[in-house]
Amino acid sequence: MALNFRERLMHGWNAFMNKDPTDLGDWNKGSSYSSRPDYIPFSRKVEQTIVNGVYTKIAIDVSQLTFLHVRTDDEGKYKETIDSKLNYALTTEANIDQTSRAFIQDVVNNMLDDGVVAIVPIDTTIDPTKSMSFDVETMRVGKIVLWYPEYVKVDVYNDKTGKRQEIIVPKKSTAIIQNPFYSVMNEPNSILRRLTTKLSMLDAVDKQSASGKLDLLIQLPYVLKSQSRKEYAEARRRDIEEQLTNTRYGIAYTDGTEHITQLNRPVENNLLSQIQYLTEMFYAQTGLTESVFNGTASEQEILNYYSRTIEPIASAILDEMSRKFLTKTARSQHQDLMMFRDVFKLTPPEKLADIADKFTRNEIMTSNEFRSVIGYKPSSDPDADQLRNKNLNKSKEELQSESDMAVDQIPSDDPVNNM
Repeated sequence: MALNFRERLMHGWNAFMNKDPTDLGDWNKGSSYSSRPDYIPFSRKVEQTIVNGVYTKIAIDVSQLTFLHVRTDDEGKYKETIDSKLNYALTTEANIDQTSRAFIQDVVNNMLDDGVVAIVPIDTTIDPTKSMSFDVETMRVGKIVLWYPEYVKVDVYNDKTGKRQEIIVPKKSTAIIQNPFYSVMNEPNSILRRLTTKLSMLDAVDKQSASGKLDLLIQLPYVLKSQSRKEYAEARRRDIEEQLTNTRYGIAYTDGTEHITQLNRPVENNLLSQIQYLTEMFYAQTGLTESVFNGTASEQEILNYYSRTIEPIASAILDEMSRKFLTKTARSQHQDLMMFRDVFKLTPPEKLADIADKFTRNEIMTSNEFRSVIGYKPSSDPDADQLRNKNLNKSKEELQSESDMAVDQIPSDDPVNNM
């Protein structure tokens, strides 16, 4: 409803004009930081290599899945979405700092980096230590510090104080998710650990070769056995170094009897071949391919990537959350957590017409349902909401039913109906 001028003056608000943003008033807004205090960075070894790119790619693809709190039928198939606080956290806002997609990406990043991660319910409808019949309102990613038989100590961000805090939470109400590829990525002698070490060594070699050192050997025309000869050789070295440093083009002169040998030629090693071998093994054991990362993967490669890499990670998150956040009573009422993937997102436009025909003709989707897939608004035609093959003529029963419905819609005071 549109507001008149008087109501706009009474209720209108501007972030800059209504009060001074720098005025804190009589209350304190809490701790302040120049960067996000709730963000958990990658470990130092991962940040220095290309492995963080692999982690980020996997985390983004997992976060693109849709996680829902649903109700299933007797056969365990999706029936309807439950409008619950947990479903709101999974689809819209996980906490005050993160959307649901950013939260899932944060979960996967920390799980791949540390090998295990905790999803800690922060705000719940009932105290989890007193009753398990609680509904999760907000949740955060926690880094497990200590393990106890029935509890874990986690390092988690407290949005009330603005600081990270270590708290002890029960295992029965905390989703503890272990990386399905733990033996490949997080074991001390795993393939990814060895690859990270080799990449760090290669970076160190590259840094040393680009340090600007000349690595020269100067051969003087006399034997350096006496102390005076050694002092003269040191003075000669300093003289050549000063010439190379202080001249415009880095040119120095030597005596005709002196010989200079340069040693900064690249030393041949097998680091690169070892890195290529370990990368191929890592890709093979996790279902990854180089084409997945550079965007040239075929449909079969994408399907293999989602079934071998993304699905195990997403299922590990989903199964643990379902086990810890849904009670036995809720599961007996056919409540469950499910994930869905938009299968049309990577479909080329030239194939959509053929897919639309097959899905509507085989009564899998209605016309309006498929119109929403391609971003079109629903049609007002009643036939667009019918799940039927429009290539076939309507049966006599359908025609008779439509005729009866049309007669029922005629007003009772219509003269034709009263004849």
